[in-house]
Amino acid sequence: MPTIAFWKPYDVLSQFSDSADPPRATLADYIDLPHVYGAGRLDRDSEGLLVLSDDTRLRTVLTEPRHRTPRTYWAQVEGIPDERALQALRSGVEIKGVRTRPARARLLESAPDLPERSVPIRVRKSIPDRWIELQLTEGRNRQVRRMTAAVGHPTLRLVRWAVGDVTLDGLSPGTYRHLEPHEVDALL
Repeated sequence: MPTIAFWKPYDVLSQFSDSADPPRATLADYIDLPHVYGAGRLDRDSEGLLVLSDDTRLRTVLTEPRHRTPRTYWAQVEGIPDERALQALRSGVEIKGVRTRPARARLLESAPDLPERSVPIRVRKSIPDRWIELQLTEGRNRQVRRMTAAVGHPTLRLVRWAVGDVTLDGLSPGTYRHLEPHEVDALL
């Protein structure tokens, strides 16, 4: 059964078709494997790791919140979060009247070594930016962006680095690799 790790580029939909006119870029522009479907989604303006598989059980484990599969994100945020903001992220923040689960949150010592985004982020000379790492065990719609905004640090660029122990390491935007059986087993 094929299971792949794919680096979804910025401005690509996390689906294989699009009904917009003109059509937007989709997974079909990068992946030509039958019967694989995404185990979760990334917004069009987010980048990073998507796990795709034809294994229904694996997709269920990775997407149902009760399984608490960790997802690690690198977010370039506006401003420099202080310990109070990081602690709020760790404790959970309220989004649309519902508190998020606690998350792991830390400042990255330096910007991660990522390729330039196809469309540069907006830069304001008077406001610095910083990269943080967040690890979540739930995946609500635009959750990382809403969490960072809730603590006063809007997200400028968002990259999902890992799902469980599977990372983007060795990939570049628009490429994928087949997961080894032990990697799939570790996700289950």
